[in-house]
Amino acid sequence: MDKRLERILPRVQKPARYVGGEYNAVMKEKGSVDTRVAFCFPDTYEIGMSNLGMRILYGVMNEMEGVWCERVFAPWGDMEEEMRKAGMPLYALESGDPISEFDIIAFSVGYEMAFPAILNMLDLGGVPLHSSERTSLTPLVIAGGTAMYNSEPMADFIDLVSLGEGEDLTVEIIELYRKAKREGWDKQRFLAAAAQLEGVYVPSLYDVSYNDDGTVQSITPKCGAPARVTKRIVQDMDKSYFPTKTIVPSTEIVQDRVMLELFRGCIRGCRFCQAGYVYRPVRSRSCDLCAQYAQESVEDSGYQEMTLSSLSTSDYPPLTELCDKLEDFCAERHVNLSLPSLRADNFSMALMERLQKGRKSGLTFAPEAGTQRLRDAINKNLTEEDLLASCRRAFAGGYSAVKLYFMLGLPTETDEDVLAIADVAAHVMHAWRESASNKARGVRITVSTSWFVPKPHTAFQWEPQIPKEEYERRVKLLRDHMNTKTVNYNWHDSDTSFLEAVLARGDRRLCKVLETAWRKGAKLDAWEEYFSLERWMEAFRECGLDPHFYANRTRSHDELMPWSMIASGVTEAYLKREHERAYRAETTPDCRTQCNACGANRLVGGKCDV
Repeated sequence: MDKRLERILPRVQKPARYVGGEYNAVMKEKGSVDTRVAFCFPDTYEIGMSNLGMRILYGVMNEMEGVWCERVFAPWGDMEEEMRKAGMPLYALESGDPISEFDIIAFSVGYEMAFPAILNMLDLGGVPLHSSERTSLTPLVIAGGTAMYNSEPMADFIDLVSLGEGEDLTVEIIELYRKAKREGWDKQRFLAAAAQLEGVYVPSLYDVSYNDDGTVQSITPKCGAPARVTKRIVQDMDKSYFPTKTIVPSTEIVQDRVMLELFRGCIRGCRFCQAGYVYRPVRSRSCDLCAQYAQESVEDSGYQEMTLSSLSTSDYPPLTELCDKLEDFCAERHVNLSLPSLRADNFSMALMERLQKGRKSGLTFAPEAGTQRLRDAINKNLTEEDLLASCRRAFAGGYSAVKLYFMLGLPTETDEDVLAIADVAAHVMHAWRESASNKARGVRITVSTSWFVPKPHTAFQWEPQIPKEEYERRVKLLRDHMNTKTVNYNWHDSDTSFLEAVLARGDRRLCKVLETAWRKGAKLDAWEEYFSLERWMEAFRECGLDPHFYANRTRSHDELMPWSMIASGVTEAYLKREHERAYRAETTPDCRTQCNACGANRLVGGKCDV
């Protein structure tokens, strides 16, 4: 261990975040590898180690002969301060080497609020921020993850973007890099070659011009880069890598359990949900293989809790069969199964009995909107009676707590829709009075609202975010009408959601705002303790840009979006149709009921009548 680190650790919170040495961490001899990857998560250890995608790619890269992938996380403020004082650069947990010594520095980015942390990590590691300043092939800075479906606010800082699912594409990028290194290519030759890989977007190979009103006028590829880059996906989940032998953290993390991925994609088509669009089409892992992976993961790690994880887990067709396969195994080892993403329209008490034997703490549902009209407009395909029937079954089965998630500021929302959220909560309370098997325990109903953020590649990408003052008015309206005593109401902070909307739909002119905000102190801005909207507003003023132009402006279907060079597989024509249907409050059936011709099936060799 570095002597500087030995002196620092007694002075910081949670020192176990920074020492490595965990069970199943991959160690390799430096002399046996020719390519080293610093795999960075722009948030704390507890958040990053809870990310299944990071665990998958860590395993994929370390299975490559001659490649060593090591983990890097953003330090908390106390650790960063001590490191800067001691002149200690950001390092990887496995070897302790500075990230500047690695061939590739790769970021996994799932949330736009992590953008300033990326700049901070590069700077703390002694790596120049701008791609143009890193003139040699090494270190190569790459990024992937859901937030990279609009990577324009990061365009000045990232050499290349890996779009979609990375199991195959990451290997191809690394192999191309190794070839370039062996043959002495310069960086520009490598980037031009990388742009030919399906799923790779190289920001520097696109010129962007703007109209007088600030909208994008044109996006012009150069050096042979494609006009549109389509995401990569894993076509056969049964052949994809799953980390059954995974790192067991030495300190508590957010998801401190086995995470079993059942399938990717979502059949539902909620019009606000970016993940539901960009992870299409649905691809399931077989029930037998899921059961095998579950048992292997528990036996290797010793965990006594397992989450069955996907975007909408209760939509996995053989879910009950899988639980039956695991029942005896879990009972023998005292392993609890949990199901985090429930839908109120297919909630099964029999299933929950299998999942949570002896632990009837609480259930979570996400109706998203208070009225049927608005639920239809967002294509939630859920009725209030579905929700109440599920709550009655749960209360009759011994459950005494329900969490309900809603959004405020959805397109077409009225005050009537807002007030209806309080009515839904009151109706759930009434369902408890009608159905509870044990009223002596009482009931806890928690209503949480977040502020709608329009995201790229969704049917609502053209919609504005309502102004902050209007959002706060709606919060107050709902709060004042939440009269049921046993209902607790929580609402999401408005400042971070506003900036999230700005960054989510931003163009590459925001790069200078991002850098300015970082130089003013922005870093772990996903955390309340570090976020300051005023800091960002100062940065916008200094850069001569208006954040409301990005967050609060309605965009026409004819406008060229900053992310138009990136394709999620879902056609723009389909998104436009869904946008129009929202204003007619018309629902679209789920993908299992009928194919709605979104285009995504073509990614797996299927057909779409688009």
